[in-house]
Amino acid sequence: MIPRYSRPAMTGIWQPENRFHIWYLIEAHACDAQAKLGVIPAAAAKAVWEKGNLPYTAERIARIDAIEAEVKHDVIAFLTELSEHIGDDSRFVHQGMTSSDVLDTCLAVQLSQAADILLSDIDTLLGALKRRALETKDMVCMGRSHGIHAEPVTMGLKFAGFYAEFRRARERLLAARQDIATCAISGAVGTFANIDPAVEAHVADKLGLSVEPLSTQVIPRDRHAMFFATLGVIASSVERVATEIRHLQRTEVREVEEYFSPGQKGSSAMPHKRNPVLTENLCGLARMVRAYAAPAMENVALWHERDISHSSVERMTGPDATVTLDFALARLAGVIDKLVIYPDAVEKNLNQLGGLIFSQRVLLALTQAGVSREDSYRIVQRNAMRVWAGEGRFLDFLKADADVAARLSDAEIEAIFDMAYHTKHVDTIFARVFG
Repeated sequence: MIPRYSRPAMTGIWQPENRFHIWYLIEAHACDAQAKLGVIPAAAAKAVWEKGNLPYTAERIARIDAIEAEVKHDVIAFLTELSEHIGDDSRFVHQGMTSSDVLDTCLAVQLSQAADILLSDIDTLLGALKRRALETKDMVCMGRSHGIHAEPVTMGLKFAGFYAEFRRARERLLAARQDIATCAISGAVGTFANIDPAVEAHVADKLGLSVEPLSTQVIPRDRHAMFFATLGVIASSVERVATEIRHLQRTEVREVEEYFSPGQKGSSAMPHKRNPVLTENLCGLARMVRAYAAPAMENVALWHERDISHSSVERMTGPDATVTLDFALARLAGVIDKLVIYPDAVEKNLNQLGGLIFSQRVLLALTQAGVSREDSYRIVQRNAMRVWAGEGRFLDFLKADADVAARLSDAEIEAIFDMAYHTKHVDTIFARVFG
């Protein structure tokens, strides 16, 4: 979590002020439930709210840290500091609970809060992608496979494809959010021996969580593994878009370019440089988000009802993965929103191979005219290779080829070189994507 790649709303989720406030809410709501059950006095539960519901200022946090330095236990330090405000009634706080009841339920709240921000980020990105897709729906450009010119597509189809991918990302994140938003207030080994299940249900309801069907001392970590794996997949989608932009910005292609702001400089050595620094940055950030998925999966296998090996991992992966992805999604939305497209370069690249992009249509036309597929391929390829060698135009060679002329007229050959043929179903695809 470094400031360079952090945004305030997301980092705020992981600050001590928010964490301790959630811990307090868990304890206070649990006290209310305990009072309703008659386990603790109603006056004590009331005192927890009246005397303990105070902002977690820098002074309070420093006090908790000082206590922890002595007792070497974060939850005990928190409870000790809270008791200093509540007084004698504090003995009823944390009745029948264990530290993980607080820690795991808090983490569920924090990850839910983080997911809400990420969902909003995706919505912003989807809006930018849709706008650019509609703007460029009919802008024919070169489609490439293996980095080599293949057949025409449209620039809008590229954006529409990214839109569809991030719509799937949104659906996955919604599912991951639902899966992670679970509450466990079940005691030392999850048996509710010292606390009634009604307490868990009450706290879950107040915090907008669902009840964990069966916790041990902790919420099962397969939930967390799925959450962080989902973030990793979303980051991979970020990288896919960024990589496409980087390729299209290469000097030899130069169909698109990241917005280059007034006063911006691209190189300390070469004043002419306009580098794709934002999308390069996004590729690096995606690697980091993906990296957090592996330790989350390794956290699933804990000893018996719980060990502490997952704790240190989650103290880093929770903040770092969500903060990094939040920044990456916002940056990508900005890149898409301001992306510069060069239609002249798009057109130039489209015509770069002298018509070879229509080779499959010639192949199919010959087969329809009665030539075997093997012979059709051989006829088309021998003419195509002459174009690759720089000897002339594909259309001219086809017209001069006796085997082609024996099956297709000049008019039929010329009709094959119709760009609109390749875009006739674009509207159908857009209807599928955007409804």
